[in-house]
Amino acid sequence: MVEFTLPANSRVVEGKTYKAPQGAKRVRTFRIYRWNPDDGQNPRMDRFEIDLDDCGPMILDALIKIKNEVDTTLTFRRSCREGICGSCAMNVDGKNNLACLCPIEESSGEVVVRPLPHMHVIKDLVPDTSRLFAQHAMIEPWLKADSPPPPDRERLQSREDRGELDGLWECILCFCCSTSCPSYWWNPDRFLGPAILLQAYRWIADSRDEATGERLDELEDPFRLYRCHTIMACTNACPKGLNPAKAIAEIKKRMILRR
Repeated sequence: MVEFTLPANSRVVEGKTYKAPQGAKRVRTFRIYRWNPDDGQNPRMDRFEIDLDDCGPMILDALIKIKNEVDTTLTFRRSCREGICGSCAMNVDGKNNLACLCPIEESSGEVVVRPLPHMHVIKDLVPDTSRLFAQHAMIEPWLKADSPPPPDRERLQSREDRGELDGLWECILCFCCSTSCPSYWWNPDRFLGPAILLQAYRWIADSRDEATGERLDELEDPFRLYRCHTIMACTNACPKGLNPAKAIAEIKKRMILRR
């Protein structure tokens, strides 16, 4: 994982204020975290006054408008704008969310936008997710089966077996849950965190997968699985309405039943 070093005196300071155009009537202020690893300066919070009459309805619309029209150096991730890709995950008004799914009107007063918490920052609102994706690769997130597939069709499931995957397959790996989890904050190198454990359970619960024992063996560790203390911060943070805490509990249950 790439390490990013903040200045020695790395407290966040107040930055610039960018005023709304003259004559703007419906103005909202966005206070946005800024940090550039190349300029040697402290992180700062810049203020941007945006005319909502000339802006789309979502937080992401405001960020795109700021980048296109006010400050082209503002850096953030985004792609689908439909809550599918997970790219624009960030902290809005103190809660992790997808900027493309956050209506501006649901924020009262000044809108505060920061990168996902407790992560190394690459620049501005872009966190380094390389460790999370390495952990995702570690769980081998693909179907594993020794028996050959049917020669003339895909591997089939009953409706009931397919229903076991609801609430799991919808995860988009935005990592809002993992970066909301205190256990992951303190043990990110050893605890897999709610996003990865939910992904792990998606394959454990799949009736077509034949590597359940192997997958459980990989998770049988004091830190990888059992650092979860069911705080439920992950479930509260999920922008897709999923329940990672329940998935983790189901893995623990399977651990007990196989003994």
